Amino acid sequence: MKDFDKFMSQLQETNQTLDFFCDFDKISQNVENIKLSLCMLNSLIGATDMRKAVETIWNRDKTAFNVMDILIAVRNDGKKTVLNNLGQCVLLDSLYKSVDGVMEFLDNTGLSEILQSRKIKDLVDYVFGIETGLDSNARKNRGGHVMEGMVASIFKEKGIPYRQEVYSSEWPEITNVLGDDEKRFDFVVKTDKKTYLIEVNFYSSGGSKLNEVARSYSDIAPKINSVPGFEFVWITDGIGWKSAKSKLQEAYSIIPSIYNLTDIVDFIKTIKS
Repeated sequence: MKDFDKFMSQLQETNQTLDFFCDFDKISQNVENIKLSLCMLNSLIGATDMRKAVETIWNRDKTAFNVMDILIAVRNDGKKTVLNNLGQCVLLDSLYKSVDGVMEFLDNTGLSEILQSRKIKDLVDYVFGIETGLDSNARKNRGGHVMEGMVASIFKEKGIPYRQEVYSSEWPEITNVLGDDEKRFDFVVKTDKKTYLIEVNFYSSGGSKLNEVARSYSDIAPKINSVPGFEFVWITDGIGWKSAKSKLQEAYSIIPSIYNLTDIVDFIKTIKS
């Protein structure tokens, strides 16, 4: 018999292992991709005549300046706008199309003084540090992937065959009940009796998103469960749910198959039976 209070008492504070905080493989690759340009820009360090140093690089390979966004910890998709010296709104990239533009960027960001005073010793190392800082902003998304990895590991350990990231369009009968919006499920486990469509997530902190997720799953679960041979399963955890307890409790009463990382063993038993 389902016990909501017991479910809440089992919620874990974190699912973060030490490799959660920084993806150094990705960071290293990001730096490697622009390393040649950074090495060229290294000649600006300690330059007594910054404009002359810029012109030297410009005449050799003007594209080296295209990586300057990262020097101010900006990821530019080509649409980033700034105000130039004339107070005009221009694309940040447009400053890299002339020596004057490059100088405006270096002077107005403060990089000229930083580079000339040798407060930065090497731009490759400097950018590695920036990439590490920017990577921390990806932790929110990474948390979901960590949870998916944990569930995948449990399935593997228990010998449960599964597929990941499967779209609802694979089953016309599911498409019929869910409507035109295509749904992607984190996991699909198929047995002789049922096909389980599974969503997983982990919330270490609260927020409006938790209410939206609970509401959404409360809506689609009955639709999926109405199709013979299919069942919706939600595996969720994290003390963030304590701030959205009422909405989770409502979902708990609507969705028959809700599990956390502690009682997921009950789901494993169900699959194997």
